[in-house]
Amino acid sequence: MKHLYILFTTALLWTSCGDGHKKSTEDIIATDNLELIRKKKAELDAAKQDIDTQLKQLEIKIKELDPQEKIPLITAFKTTETVFTHFVELQGNVSTKQNLIIYPEFSGPLTTVYVKEGQHVKEGQLLAKIDDGGMSQQLAQLEIQAGLAKTTFERQQRLWDQNIGSEIQYLQTKSSYEAQERAVNQLKQHIAKTVVLAPFSGTIDDVITEQGSVVAAGQSPLFRIVNLQNMYVETDVPERFITDVTTGKEVIVNFPILRKEMKAKVRQAGNFINPANRTFKVEIAIDNTDETIKPNLTAKLKINDYINEKAILIPQSIISENADGEQYVYTITEKSGELAVAKREIIETGKTQGDYIEVISGLTNGIEIVDEGARSVKDGQQVKILHTEGAS
Repeated sequence: MKHLYILFTTALLWTSCGDGHKKSTEDIIATDNLELIRKKKAELDAAKQDIDTQLKQLEIKIKELDPQEKIPLITAFKTTETVFTHFVELQGNVSTKQNLIIYPEFSGPLTTVYVKEGQHVKEGQLLAKIDDGGMSQQLAQLEIQAGLAKTTFERQQRLWDQNIGSEIQYLQTKSSYEAQERAVNQLKQHIAKTVVLAPFSGTIDDVITEQGSVVAAGQSPLFRIVNLQNMYVETDVPERFITDVTTGKEVIVNFPILRKEMKAKVRQAGNFINPANRTFKVEIAIDNTDETIKPNLTAKLKINDYINEKAILIPQSIISENADGEQYVYTITEKSGELAVAKREIIETGKTQGDYIEVISGLTNGIEIVDEGARSVKDGQQVKILHTEGAS
């Protein structure tokens, strides 16, 4: 093409200069005469259009006479077997089974609150005390009565063992003692409900009811306690993945807000398909040693559902489809230096990942495939290879 540009430049110079008596473009510009300048521009525009027409005619003739001008220019690459790990991309929310609002089991004034927000507590630790309404004094009296009933029964039992006294006396003292014991135990159980204990180890996230308030059993929320150690991400997985997304599968968990990513595994895969959205639940246990991950935080998940140890991957952009719906690519055959022949190969594809797709059948390892220019070649057409990626 270089000689065409030289021809174009020469023609412009010839047109602008013309005969010796004609003024040059520089001379006309120097006159500052608008009419002369416009006239000169019109002459040059006409000359340029004429030259463009001639160039096109020359190019067409060159392609007719030179067979090399008709050969498409392409690049190619060699297929390589690689490990293909496919992931299902979903979104989930962080949750914990130990995120609980504590309610009282007894009604009365909240006399004492022993903890504050943000405090770490252990399982069974005392959190608050509710006024027992005098039941402690009743318990003391019942314990005295129970002690007397026990002493009377033990004495009667010793006499009974020696065959002294009547059986009815023995049974009456025994029954009285057991009744007193049951009354004491029952009252102790009621009093125990006035004490609020931590159901598990965790952090007091919120003190909802302040000291001195009157609370109602099962109705007045007292505290929110959260354990940030036993955390997991829950998500809904489409039912078509039920045989692929199973317990133990690898998961890449990303928390965009925290700019944090970690590897985890599927802890539990549900066996129930939700008829409303045709999904099943999956739980992924996560490490939260630093306690930066909070309940209800959004997480992006990549769950491994498929692995092929010897997969052939090709760009999706080079795949075409015929009238029968079959997919095909062009391979390189009859290679001689830079020249080769493109051959159409029908392929069957599998899963995709990004811009690449897995080829299940139709291609073998080490075969050359047309990359750039794949859309412009035909089956059996000669091509010129500019570059082959992966060639030795």
